[in-house]
Amino acid sequence: MEHRPRQRNSQIRESATLTRDVLEQHFNDLKGTLKKLLDERLMSLLQEVDTIEQESIKPLDECQKLIEHGVSTADDLLREGESAVHGDVGQENEKLCSFTKKALHIQLDSLPEVPSLVDVPCLSAQLDDCLLTILKNQIFRHGTVASHPPVQLEEFIEKPGGILVRWCKVDDDFIPQDYRLQYRKSTANHFEDVYVGSETEFIVLHIDPNVDYQFRVCARGDGRQEWSPWSVPQIGHTTLVPHEWTTGLEGYSLSSRRNIALRNDSQSCGVLYSKAPTYFCGQTLTFRIETVGQPDRRDSLGVCVEQQNGYDSLQRDKAVCISTNGAVFVNGKEMTNQLPAVTSGSTVTFDMEAVQLGPSSNEGGNSKLRVTISSNNREVVFDWVLDQCCGSLYFGCSFSYPGWKVLVF
Repeated sequence: MEHRPRQRNSQIRESATLTRDVLEQHFNDLKGTLKKLLDERLMSLLQEVDTIEQESIKPLDECQKLIEHGVSTADDLLREGESAVHGDVGQENEKLCSFTKKALHIQLDSLPEVPSLVDVPCLSAQLDDCLLTILKNQIFRHGTVASHPPVQLEEFIEKPGGILVRWCKVDDDFIPQDYRLQYRKSTANHFEDVYVGSETEFIVLHIDPNVDYQFRVCARGDGRQEWSPWSVPQIGHTTLVPHEWTTGLEGYSLSSRRNIALRNDSQSCGVLYSKAPTYFCGQTLTFRIETVGQPDRRDSLGVCVEQQNGYDSLQRDKAVCISTNGAVFVNGKEMTNQLPAVTSGSTVTFDMEAVQLGPSSNEGGNSKLRVTISSNNREVVFDWVLDQCCGSLYFGCSFSYPGWKVLVF
């Protein structure tokens, strides 16, 4: 108890230090980005000035050159005329003839038109002073400091090879649109997204047993783009080993983590069992159908007391299962109640709890399990009587045709 004030004090100081670092980094990044954008805009405007200047001056320069050339030609002709008039009598006729020919070919009264003053560009910069006012108002409203996040982590539930994480809203005035869950190993430096959506719980898979993971959650308000502050990070872990399919069965291909089984094109037929009896009463066993193939009435997904080779389905003794058409079988017998047919994206769950048999029971067994099978928002509940106590159970699947892919967790 005496350590709690010290822990709370440490949390306040660490979060304050982190918040300062985040603010300083964010505003330094903003300043750098704004300077870059302003520099780019300035260069663009200066290039526009250069382009207008060059395009406007070029015809005027050409006009000036034409005028200067015409004046120079006229001066040369004038001097040649004066020389013809004042020259020797013998050369006078020849020079006058040459002068006359040149005078006939030159257009001394033709000069290029010079544009009027109002037609000549006069550059200026048009700058809107209200930009500073707009930026000032936006900057003064940019960013907030929150002392309490609007959502917090609420519960961690161990799953085989995973953790069910639940969170809740703690700010009554906050209206969430989406949640964002992140996690990392306690030894890692960076969090990574594991879920974004509107639900308030998520099963995080691929969790190593007996390893601590840190989780945090934030939310996005209704109609908003930015995310809220993160919740206080909390540690979760699982002691339950992940469910795995048995390797080596010819008719099935497994993922690297051996939690996904794909019925391949092999003609080999049989039941694919779990590697070990890792399902315990009180847990929820989940099958998620990733892809589907052609259905067959002998297909099965379910739980059994032991592995029994030589069967092509779990529709047998000491097993409970559901077929892809939705039929439910208990010890090989089809029940009257039926669930919807399994489709791509369907989730089938098995929940079991032990039921104490009464002393006067004449059911002939010494173990009874209350079984709930759920699929597509429907469920069936029944008692499964066994002739032996089972602390743990195997799970399995069988498909007659290729294309079926199943994830178990």
